[in-house]
Amino acid sequence: MNRESLPPLLLASQSPARRRLLGAAGLRFDAVDSGLDEARMKRALQAEQPTPGDMARALAEMKAVKVSKTHPEALVVGADQVLACDAVLYDKPADLDQARQALKGLRGRDHVLVSAVAVAANGAAIWHHVDQATLRMRRLSDAALEDYMAAEGVGVLESVGAYRLEGLGAQLFERVDGDYFTVLGLPLLALLAYLRGHGYGLVG
Repeated sequence: MNRESLPPLLLASQSPARRRLLGAAGLRFDAVDSGLDEARMKRALQAEQPTPGDMARALAEMKAVKVSKTHPEALVVGADQVLACDAVLYDKPADLDQARQALKGLRGRDHVLVSAVAVAANGAAIWHHVDQATLRMRRLSDAALEDYMAAEGVGVLESVGAYRLEGLGAQLFERVDGDYFTVLGLPLLALLAYLRGHGYGLVG
């Protein structure tokens, strides 16, 4: 299949970080909001007591499949990330106070970021990959936490842990064990390998 005849590539997300990652990797794609009610789906999934990996995979697949059903001509990528700390799952903070409380709960402790990516075509999931990283946040003081919050502003609302490792959030950590792209919310290398196998990207 030559590149001109490849199905269009869609990202079922408006996440700025995921859009930057795919674009920087040289992929041509359009981003489409999945419209998935994530809060409702998470509540339904939690009733089944899934592992963080199962939760992330299910949400990534739901996003990809939902967009694929309205764009059957495209190859659709969905992704999701779950943060777990001592069996507690964290969501993106709804406001700055929730972000502050999340950071206070994570400082001085290990937490796990689980990122999943899925691909759908013709309304069905056809591939997925799940990866995780373990991070230890340093025991930063209240003053340092407030300085960080003031510097980042509403940017802390963009991620489940209220930090962006690619920015000032790197100052919060003692250790990161795992893939950098997984921390950013997209297991990029596995996705690129899959897409190259189907003619997208730097093939060969």
